[in-house]
Amino acid sequence: MLAIMLGGLGYLIIYLHLLPTQGYTLLSLLVEDIFSRTLIYYVIQILMMVILYIAANTAYNGLPPLLSFMAVDGYVPRYFANRGERLSYSNGIQVLTLMAGILIVLFQGNIEHLISLYAIGVFLSFTIAQSAMVVYWRQCRERNWRLFSVINGFGALVTACVVVIVLITKFIYGAWIIVLLIPTLVYMFLKVHHHYDDVREQLLLTPEEYTKVMTTDLGRNIIIIPIASPTQAVAKAIRYAKIISGPKDKIYAVHVYSDDERGKKIKTLWRQLEPDIELIMLQSPYRQLTDPLITFIQEMRKETAPKDTITVLIPEFETKKLWHRLLHNQSGWLLRLRTLPYLDVVVSTVPLQFTK
Repeated sequence: MLAIMLGGLGYLIIYLHLLPTQGYTLLSLLVEDIFSRTLIYYVIQILMMVILYIAANTAYNGLPPLLSFMAVDGYVPRYFANRGERLSYSNGIQVLTLMAGILIVLFQGNIEHLISLYAIGVFLSFTIAQSAMVVYWRQCRERNWRLFSVINGFGALVTACVVVIVLITKFIYGAWIIVLLIPTLVYMFLKVHHHYDDVREQLLLTPEEYTKVMTTDLGRNIIIIPIASPTQAVAKAIRYAKIISGPKDKIYAVHVYSDDERGKKIKTLWRQLEPDIELIMLQSPYRQLTDPLITFIQEMRKETAPKDTITVLIPEFETKKLWHRLLHNQSGWLLRLRTLPYLDVVVSTVPLQFTK
């Protein structure tokens, strides 16, 4: 049907001597030449628009489920396999929408250049599918498998020729993106799969390993509480530290200061409020908050036994309104960001929720 339709349209376009015109499609010129600007002309235009809309929608029907299959196999991030509230693969739909918007902006909506990307993608898919069918027929060797192999092989050859022609003629108009994108995507898929294999290997826990971990000496829990000044949030963190600590555990409060006078005031006030917990004073002449604290935790890790656990309790207050967070520094978030991936410590946040 497609061959007859394409052949008939091509014959009519040549017979009527129609040429490409800026702002008009050849189908529009063909229908106008046959029916003029009558009602049937507009009906056909609307029908073609609907067909193109359905064709565009097939990407949303196909790519998100494909990404979900690849996510299950571990070649793309796992969240692409999750369904949204409407039972659709919303993550894949959002990524597809974003990438489509980027392509439209980059090519400024030029259909002649965008169609080359579409043609390469479609005919490359045809080539891969036809080639896979040839491999399938050669493996199963069902009845008339040689004939089917020749048919699919011929189809793969034809579509491969189309891919090569489009790549050569449209290379400088955007087809080069496909040449770079496909190997890059394949490399990324393999790296993602390799990462998931590594994660699975490192997370694997056998009963013997679990028994070994749980029967060894658990060691001490050394709790470090970074403080800027004694506040309600700090008091709540200290209370929580006393709850989770045992007789042999140790609690330290750490204050980073750059102003000597303010450092003395904090130290004096701390002795009055909490004399049982040692306050470590770290001077930061360059007014850096996280670097001195990270260095202190690294030194503490070297001095403690490998079986000991270091817990960093970060006192934080949670504002009632989201925009209020923009009015405060994010030192606690920065400390977590710099600590968790690089130091063998436990980082926990003790929140103080504001009521207004």
